[in-house]
Amino acid sequence: MLGLIQAGGWVMWPILACSVLAMAIVCERLWSLRPTRVIPPNLVAQVWNLYRKNQLDLVHLRQLQTSSPLGAVLAAGLANHRYGREVMKEAIEDAGRHVAHELERFLNSLGTIAAVSPLLGLFGTILGMIKVFSVITTSGVGDPKVLAGGIAEALITTAAGLTVAIPTLIFHRYLQARVDGLVLKMESEALRFIEILFSEKIAPEQSS
Repeated sequence: MLGLIQAGGWVMWPILACSVLAMAIVCERLWSLRPTRVIPPNLVAQVWNLYRKNQLDLVHLRQLQTSSPLGAVLAAGLANHRYGREVMKEAIEDAGRHVAHELERFLNSLGTIAAVSPLLGLFGTILGMIKVFSVITTSGVGDPKVLAGGIAEALITTAAGLTVAIPTLIFHRYLQARVDGLVLKMESEALRFIEILFSEKIAPEQSS
């Protein structure tokens, strides 16, 4: 492995750094974007039970806000529920945008790595070919070992750049799709909670 890095020249080091950074981002996002962490099971039912028992004070709202992304969205709505359905819905949508931005953290960096890695490989290829033609210009084609060193540098950097870029791009698309799916599910859960909350409020008024 070290021999390949040395044969590829100094361009291999930024490519290697991109691979390490991409791996770190992918592992962190896979851990942070677990569905059970973003949308805890039965959270809406638990919040509804607390609301019916009049136990949703400031302490519980703060705990809910910091417990999970869905909790932050529900807490924003509950903090404004006294102002009516539309205000509560707007507060939830605003909180949802902030949560979605947080869920997308580091994904732009991952996409940048996927785009830059093959360009670094191409840059290494160009440097390798320049080295080959410089040798041909000064020494001719009499020493194949010297020529092979430049060609090897060109091929190794290209392969290394693509090796980093391809899985990085795959994970970027996968994680972006996961974020989109989680955001849609959070919106659905929050809207369902609004409907439950206000249908419960309206029912006694209609019966009277």
